[in-house]
Amino acid sequence: MCRFVIYKGTSPVQLSHLLTRPCHSIINQAFDSRLRLDHRRPINGDGFGVGWYDSVHDEELGSQPCIFTAVTPAWNNVNLIRLAEKIKSPLVFGHVRATTTGSLSLDNCHPFAYGKLMFMHNGAIADFHLIKRRLQADLSDDVFNVVQGNTDSECAFALLLSKLPDPKAKSFTTRTLQQAMLDTIATLNLYAEEAGITEPSLMNFCVTDGESVVATRYISSRHDEAASLWFSSGTTFSEYAQGGHYRMAKADKRENIIMIASEPLTFEKADWMEIRTNNMVVITPKMNLLQIPIVDKFYVSPSDPAALNRDTDFAAAKGLLSPHKALAPIQPRKNAPQLSI
Repeated sequence: MCRFVIYKGTSPVQLSHLLTRPCHSIINQAFDSRLRLDHRRPINGDGFGVGWYDSVHDEELGSQPCIFTAVTPAWNNVNLIRLAEKIKSPLVFGHVRATTTGSLSLDNCHPFAYGKLMFMHNGAIADFHLIKRRLQADLSDDVFNVVQGNTDSECAFALLLSKLPDPKAKSFTTRTLQQAMLDTIATLNLYAEEAGITEPSLMNFCVTDGESVVATRYISSRHDEAASLWFSSGTTFSEYAQGGHYRMAKADKRENIIMIASEPLTFEKADWMEIRTNNMVVITPKMNLLQIPIVDKFYVSPSDPAALNRDTDFAAAKGLLSPHKALAPIQPRKNAPQLSI
């Protein structure tokens, strides 16, 4: 199953500090995913992508993100290494892919973009072939033609675009993106119900307009655990020891950096916190981080004992982190400290 990472900061970050230098960077997770349980296909080698926004707005270049994708394994792409050393950005999306739906092609590599917006997905829409025609029929012609590949993920992005008042807008409020995300999830659940689909869908979605970020950790089940999702925040993110050992420093109460990731990028205690299942995480333009419950028929309140007893077997079968059971058995690689969260 895929892995993604999101960076938003008050200052631009050199892409290499996210993608290539950390010993457990998103690129290294493509072949060394410590928290992945599926040993049948333990490699995220079906392409990768990175998207970023300019540090300084240039009228000639526009406000849309730049996207670099490739179908080669991320760890073996020299162009990625070269670019990561020379590009800085205050908002970065990175993704390594393990196919679930769709062929191995550039069109199917995340992140997807439209206008100012970028979108990524970790998970799978259950029995997508049963609802694909219905989903496409509900799209406007303009949005329908946005889809270039054949993945469930890009179709979900098109559905999200259709929920926006104007997907071509030059700016979006945080609340507008939140509502579009909620409407997308609700519509996918409606399609599944009408088609008689009983297997849960894993919908770890994330979207940004370059100012706000909205991400979800979600599964259409009251009993199963969702795919893993974590966040980290602080004032600086830097290497403290040779070999790519990074940590998040918290010099004061300011949030200069916020990261969201399928799997932690560091092995430092207390660097990362787990996002609750069936919750939305929002990063506002002013660097506030909000965790908001997605209250629908699959939501279980934290005060309900069932919230602590979600079944991790489904996540494990899909090659995803079982957050409450998978951490203890993980053994560090040689010369790497143990992950402790």
